[in-house]
This record gives sequence, structure tokens and C-alpha cells, in this order.
Amino acid sequence: MNQILRITMVIASTLSVAASLGSDVDRREIGSLVIEGMPEIPQRIVDRMFQYQSTRSAFIQDWEPAGNGMLISTRFAETSQFHFVEKPSGARHQITFFPEPVSEAAMRPDPSVREFIFTMDVGGGEDYQIYRFDMKDGDYAMLTDGASKNGSLIWSNRGDRFAYYHIEPGAPDWEIYLGDAGTPAMGRPLLREKGSWEPVDWSPDDRQLLISKYVSASESFYYTLDIETGDLIRIHPVEEAISYGDAVWSGDGQGVFLTSDEGDEFHRLRHYDLGSGRLTLLSAGIPWDVADIEISKSGDRLAFTTNEDGISRLYLLDTGSQRYEQVEGIPHGRIYGLKFHPEGDRLAMVLNTPKTPGDIYVLSLSDAALERWTYSEVGGLNPEAFVEPALIHYETFDTADGKPRMTPAFYYKPMEGEGPFPVLIDIHGGPEAQYAPSFSSSIQYYVKELGVALLAPNVRGSSGYGKSYLKLDDGYRREDSVRDIGKLLDWIGQQPELDASRVAVIGGSYGGYMVLASMAHFNDRLRCGIDIVGISNFVTFLENTSEYRRDLRRVEYGDERDPQMREFLARISPTSDAHRISRPMFIVQGLNDPRVPAEEAEQIVSAIRKNGGTAWYLLARDEGHGFQKKANRDFYQHAVALFLEEYLLK
Repeated sequence: MNQILRITMVIASTLSVAASLGSDVDRREIGSLVIEGMPEIPQRIVDRMFQYQSTRSAFIQDWEPAGNGMLISTRFAETSQFHFVEKPSGARHQITFFPEPVSEAAMRPDPSVREFIFTMDVGGGEDYQIYRFDMKDGDYAMLTDGASKNGSLIWSNRGDRFAYYHIEPGAPDWEIYLGDAGTPAMGRPLLREKGSWEPVDWSPDDRQLLISKYVSASESFYYTLDIETGDLIRIHPVEEAISYGDAVWSGDGQGVFLTSDEGDEFHRLRHYDLGSGRLTLLSAGIPWDVADIEISKSGDRLAFTTNEDGISRLYLLDTGSQRYEQVEGIPHGRIYGLKFHPEGDRLAMVLNTPKTPGDIYVLSLSDAALERWTYSEVGGLNPEAFVEPALIHYETFDTADGKPRMTPAFYYKPMEGEGPFPVLIDIHGGPEAQYAPSFSSSIQYYVKELGVALLAPNVRGSSGYGKSYLKLDDGYRREDSVRDIGKLLDWIGQQPELDASRVAVIGGSYGGYMVLASMAHFNDRLRCGIDIVGISNFVTFLENTSEYRRDLRRVEYGDERDPQMREFLARISPTSDAHRISRPMFIVQGLNDPRVPAEEAEQIVSAIRKNGGTAWYLLARDEGHGFQKKANRDFYQHAVALFLEEYLLK
């Protein structure tokens, strides 16, 4: 499908959406936004939020092959674009200027050629196309067909080829494709098998690819794929269902470093010898998930991060001795985007804390000195005035190992005022995601300017706490995670500094379902709710989500084609309980969302209004699963602030 046809279909769909919601509520349009049932935004909110909305962050995409700087992404105007930084504290030179936000990028590993490949979609539809960008003259060209979905770009070590996944329009399977650096055209298929496949790493001799097959959060596989023969060999073939995480080839090409939860609750770092089939446990002394791993070009050093109760730790491992040490002095928060310098003597990373946006730092391996490369603005605000959360645990309704099960949550408490404070419960999506403390200008605004205490729970089904905890909400236990929210309401009622009569919930995607379900189950204990691109009916969601995601989601939520499961999913869906929601709701949706289609928002808005309830509705025609464009995101944040003022604070 070409871009003109796609835009035409989007416009037609927009008209259909507007008509389906009726004309009995106030409706207006601002740019690409359709706004229903919502009053005008007061200028005082726009003015006060301006500084909070003027913050930005930075992410490292890749080192320049000769090591003379790095390609990063950040936002200076409306969308995130690529920039080049030559040195620590250096200027960010913007090199792409697209109306749509860019996604991933990979520098071609040839010092004589200054070019990179990257992905970008249109209107949030996530049909990512691959482009080549020439840094010498600024020329760029699309390499894919304009209709498929592509990603996971990895260059061969020689820089003559690159691998990526490819999904045909309307197809359920993820294929592996191979692109040629010298051919400005679509790559060729390398692997066409049923399932969700992604390339992960090239072998040092560029003869094989390490590829993954994802089934669910609790089951996945790794294989080696011979580029010439097509031979596909499974790594560590055992009967046990194993969840694998990150993986890289060893420097000698004889093995693979990987993470898995085999025989364990957590993802441990291991080494797999391809010749003998021997699997060696390396991180036995760390009782937490190993998250990201990255190996130096020479293969002598491996860096890895752990997720320790939502806080990242950084470790360095000598691949020869297989001994590791923790890197001390890293600020508490999130560490991600690990990239070794081409010479292997430095390690770049992004550090993100509750008080500071994500910025790029470089660690010297010789003396452990940490040097800051980017300085992202915080709108002139004082970072020291930002609130850091406390980690709390509250007792839920069941037991674990004979003791009451405890649910972790992060608690942002206002530093000013005496309370009791109104409360906003922020529920993450996934459902197998995890809330981890990081910088959020929105949270800081809620806590500092509105005087709201914020609680971000990691209810059952969240990752980071072991595979048993991850599976506690699967299948027919779906509503047990909603019960965890009920027990959090009990905990709030026991805190004298919190006002249990003024509690709201907010969440996106699966977190949006949790908001709607919480509003239905605890309507008399909640003031209002904010649902962002949320699931309102599991049956219609599974039937209408993009084909390439459908089987993956069925593993998590249940198969709606099974009559018994279909009845269960329909019964627990918020559309079936909409008559129980009498408190005000704010529904936010992107029209082009390929994950949770806009119909999910439409049907819950319609159901709430049919029952006489209040439902603000915000639809963005040029967004997908969340708002990426600054103007849209700014308006959404203004609206959330007004909604909380109207229905939580008053």
C-alpha cells in the first residue's frame, strides 16, 4: 500500500470514528485532534506546564565506526530526530528533519563510508520502513516497500550486509531478511517460518546469524542460522519451556552469552558452548534478572545490567576468566542503551533517574571514570526540587510460601503541604512490563504543582520479580491483578497522610484495561479514571489487533476462539461492566493504533455515555499506540491536568 492510499484510508476512518460517537456531546477539532465532552483548557494550565513540557532526553543509537563521535536521537522541535555529537558536552548537530519521529538506527561499520540505516513510520501506525542516510551529503532513500513492517537492524561486521525482520501486510509471521549495502532496494528473504523471528547478532566471521523466536513472556528460543546453507540449529534444545532474554556471540565465535530463566525464577547470565552444548551459569551470585548485555568488538569484555527491584546495576565481565564486578558510583535509576566504543576501551550508556532525564554517559574501562556526553534540558526547573519515589510493599489478598504475598510499588509523596494528599495510581501496561523509577515531567507536575501523591504498583504479572510472579495473572486469573489494586486502596486507607476519599487511576494499553476494570470493580472508592489506548473488550481486541500480534496476545490473555475462554473474556471485559462505572472517565486514543485499535476506545466511550456517565474523549488522527508528536502530547497533558483538577482535587 503506498503512502497516499494509506493517508486516504486514515481520513476515511477518522470520519467513521467521529460519526460513530454521535453528536450529542460537545465536539471540536484542533489540528489533528478530535476533542469530545471536554471544556476549554485554561491558559493558566498551559502556562504552568510549559516548563515541564520543555524537558527532553537523549538516546545513543550507535558509535561512529572510527570512534569519532556518536549518533543519538533527541527532540528539539516536534518529533524525535537523529543528531550527531562529536565529543563530551559537545553540541548536538541535527541531521534529520522529518515530520514523523524516527526510530532505531545503525551506523554502517565501515570507517570509509559515513552512512547509517534507520526506521520510520507514518502517523504512529508502526509500519516501519528502512531508510539509508548518507551523512556526507544528507541524501536518504527508502529501501523497503512502503507497506510492510520492518525492524531490528543489525549490520554484519564487515558492513556489507544487514539483517532485519520483515512482516508482510496482514501476515502473522515475522520473517528474517537480508539487505545488501550496495543495493538500494528491498532485501531478500533469509528465513520464512511460522512465528515471530528476529535477528539478534552476527557471528564474528559473518557466516551465521543468532536469531530469536518469541512465543510468550515465558517461552522463547534461540537458533543459529547459516547464511549460505540456511541451516537452522536450535541452541540448547531441552523440553522445559524457557524464557530467553538478551544474547550475543562470544568473541571467538564458538559460543553465545545469553540470559535465561532455565531452572530458575530469574533471567541469569549464562555461556553456551556451541560445540559441546555445555551451558555455564555465570551470574549465580545475583538474585535478580540480568537485563541487557553487550560485548566489546574484540570480545574480551562483556557489560551487563541487572534489574534489582526496579533499579539498574551495571557489571563488567572478563570473558576469559568469566569473572564480573559491579561498577560503583552509577546514579540510582535506569541504565540502558549499552554500546562499546569501537576500540573497546569505553562503554556508552543512557542514565535516567527520577530527577534527571535520560542522558548519555561514557564509562572509561581503565579508571571507571564516568563522563557525560549530553546535557538534556529540564525547562529551567530545579532538578533538586523533583521528588524521588520510595519503594513500598503492601499486603495483597493471597499468600506465597505460607506468608502474605507482598506487592511492590513506588510512592511519590509531595514535599510540600501537610496532607492528607489526594492520590493518583499509575498502572503500567504490558501486562508483563514493570514500572521502574525514571524521569517523568508529568509525574513531577502532578506531585509538585497539583499536590498529588502518586503510587506506581507492580501488580502480579509484572516482570522483574521472577517467572512465578509473572504468570500469576495468566488465563482465568486475569482479574487477580485487579484485586491487587483493591488491596492497594486498602493500604492507602491506612496511611494518615493520604486521602482515601480522593483517589484516581491512570494507565495505558493493558494499563488502560486495568483502569477500566478498577473503575468498574471499585467505583465507589475511586473519583475518576484516565484510560490511554486501553483494551475495553478482550474479544474484540484479539479479533482486531494486528495479525502479526494476535497469536502472541492469545498466549497471554487466552484464545477467544475457544468458547469457554471467549465467554470468560467477554464477562471480565470492561464493556460488560460499563454500567458499574458512574465516575468520570477520560479516554485517550490514537486513530492509527495497530495494537489496540481505536474501536476499543469508541465502544467504552459509547457504553459509558449510554449509561449516563461522563466521558471525555481525545482522539489523535496522526498518532498510534501513544502520542509521539509534541503538540499532541502537550494538549493531552493539559487535558489530564484539567481532568484531575475537576474530578480529583475539587
